[in-house]
Amino acid sequence: MPRFSVIVPAYKVQAYLHACLESVTTQSFTDFELIVVDDGSPDGCGEIIDEFADRDRRITALHLPENVGPGHARNAGLFRATGDYLLFLDGDDTLAPGALLAVADRLKETGGPDLLVFDYERTYWHGEARRNRLAGHLGQHGPETFTLGDRPELLDLLTVVWNKAYSREFTERAALTFPAGYYEATAWTYPALLAAGSVAVLDQVCVRYRQRRRGTVLGTTSRRHFDIFKQYDRVFAFLDGNPRLEHWRPALFRRMLDHLTTVYNSPDRLPRSSRADYFARCRAYYRRHRPPAFSVTPFSQAGLRHALVRLGARRSFQALGGVHRTRLRAQARLTARYGRIREAALRLHYRLQRRRALDQELAVFSAYDNRGYVCNPAAIEARLRELAPHIRTAWVTTPEHAPTLPPGVHRLQPGSAAYWTAMARAKYLVTNDDLHPRYAKRAGQLTLQTHHGTPLKHMGLDLREFPAAAKATDFAHVLAQADLWDYNLSSSRHSSLTWERAYPSGFTTLEYGQPRNDIYLRATPDDVLRVRAELGIPRDSTAVLYAPTHRDYRAGFHADLDVERIARELGPGFTVLMRTHHLYDTGAQHAAGQSAFLDVSRHPSVERLCLASDVLLTDYSSLMFDYANLDRPIVIHAEDWEVYRASRGAYFDITAHPPGLLARSEDELIDILATDAWRGPRSAQLRAAFRERFCPYDDGYAAERVVRRLFLENRGDTLPSVIPPQDRRPVSAPGQGRALSGRPHTGTLSPSLTPS
Repeated sequence: MPRFSVIVPAYKVQAYLHACLESVTTQSFTDFELIVVDDGSPDGCGEIIDEFADRDRRITALHLPENVGPGHARNAGLFRATGDYLLFLDGDDTLAPGALLAVADRLKETGGPDLLVFDYERTYWHGEARRNRLAGHLGQHGPETFTLGDRPELLDLLTVVWNKAYSREFTERAALTFPAGYYEATAWTYPALLAAGSVAVLDQVCVRYRQRRRGTVLGTTSRRHFDIFKQYDRVFAFLDGNPRLEHWRPALFRRMLDHLTTVYNSPDRLPRSSRADYFARCRAYYRRHRPPAFSVTPFSQAGLRHALVRLGARRSFQALGGVHRTRLRAQARLTARYGRIREAALRLHYRLQRRRALDQELAVFSAYDNRGYVCNPAAIEARLRELAPHIRTAWVTTPEHAPTLPPGVHRLQPGSAAYWTAMARAKYLVTNDDLHPRYAKRAGQLTLQTHHGTPLKHMGLDLREFPAAAKATDFAHVLAQADLWDYNLSSSRHSSLTWERAYPSGFTTLEYGQPRNDIYLRATPDDVLRVRAELGIPRDSTAVLYAPTHRDYRAGFHADLDVERIARELGPGFTVLMRTHHLYDTGAQHAAGQSAFLDVSRHPSVERLCLASDVLLTDYSSLMFDYANLDRPIVIHAEDWEVYRASRGAYFDITAHPPGLLARSEDELIDILATDAWRGPRSAQLRAAFRERFCPYDDGYAAERVVRRLFLENRGDTLPSVIPPQDRRPVSAPGQGRALSGRPHTGTLSPSLTPS
């Protein structure tokens, strides 16, 4: 008996069915059966299903003689299901990688509840992906399992069947089946939630809900949308047959009215000739199912809507909707007008501030499009406060990232009057990104561009040969930004030559190293253990930091490795940390099920993650150049190197000159990590050559050299001399700590980066 029965109805989805079925068959969790129901589809769905079934014995192909709709097609799958738990997936949607494993782990953790509710994201035809806006309802608080009465907000979630795992024994006990017609999920979902004796939640995206441009059932204009009334009849009949659930009638009544009026207000669902009939039916159902003593706040938006439906005042209801839309448009116009007035006032303010004298003791910092206190600017700012406390510092960032600022650093809200005052008057500007396009540099202002890594992929003007990666890049803007730089920070001769070619301008190159890498030579073994404890990494575990880079030729983040499979294959002696690229707003600090896998994508400091790890696993991320300074093993996963290089360009062939062992496939990667090859002599040899070439100045004093040169105007011999690579002593990995803890370090951990 398999753990899961995954049931997929298919009708006119031939363009999407391959992706749907592959998303199931390639799951890392393999204890499932996949039942695919050809619902009399006139296209190629049947052939696709048979093709998959022929090559995978876990797949059962069912072919219905005629189209019966998704509800009855799912019933056909239910009849054949043998799994402990049932999952449903529509033929044009997909399971997220690792979804079945996460569901299986969560079911085990929660003792096998009747129902497990998990999350989804909408994936749009133009490439955008958005997580469910009510994802907060799935957060774990309170008991691991509960009933709907403990978490009634679950009723607010989208009325679909595919965001849950159902105990098959529970569905049989509750006699749950799908009805015919549109909105069939309504008559299944509400009874399932109400009847479940135990419910659990999983705050993880498990389904990718495809938003097709055209061709969806609910996007068609038809009287079949009247089926919604029969579905709610079934919901309330279920209540009638279960008196103990009677107290849910008011909540379901509200949900019904919201649903009915949503259909009415959707412009493409009802034929114009049937709208009056539909609204009259809404009035009848309002009266039929309205609970005794039901009340709603009078004169509120909801109260007016209820009253107009009850009275059958269709034209007034439409007028109310028109008033609401008019109010929204008026608010939008007022907001836009206010925005224009505010923008004009700020421009005037900026011009006036530019007439004032420069503030010789003010330095403004920013990083990663104002995302917080990170990277090279953060390391420089921290060292500046130590060596030149007379200079005041201000950091440009949003309230969301304000907690990353250390005490004593003033926050500037981007675009505010205070921001423009600082941009007009500060003598020093330090960033790793573009400056505001309306910023106009003044005589006497000094700008330092730190960048955020050693370049492997093409940058700046070099992207002109790669239009797929350049996309809509304004190269005139690129040059205008470079013309603002007085100083350009470099970590190697390779970087210097690249920056000067990719951003041709009149800046002065400072070959001082990457200040953000100072921490690797200033931290202590105790600092490393403290960071690992914060992350929950067992003291004796080997921590693998997986940090894939951004790919220009793909929209959104897609994992190229099954990280949970890797963690599972490596066993309990390993912990895998996944860190996605900063361009992707994904991830959260949580354990995914019971496997030794932590998603640390939202951790504020990648440097601390590097300290906590024993080995770096990456593809083409510039993090490899930084990590080499730790003198810890690096493993490269280069399965799509040719595609990546062709689409973005690269300054050298990483497969010919890697910083460690190289894997071309996931299986090969597991073999490398499962043996001692990843930390063997060949790995050390490759890493040493890589470090000598790309890390000549990263000796723990890069930030100090920048501060003394830029802010204290020291020159030449007055700057800290560069310590040769062979004489550097980076902080050791936890497994080496006993052997290396007695070696001298070049300093102490910067207070701004010390783990709290």
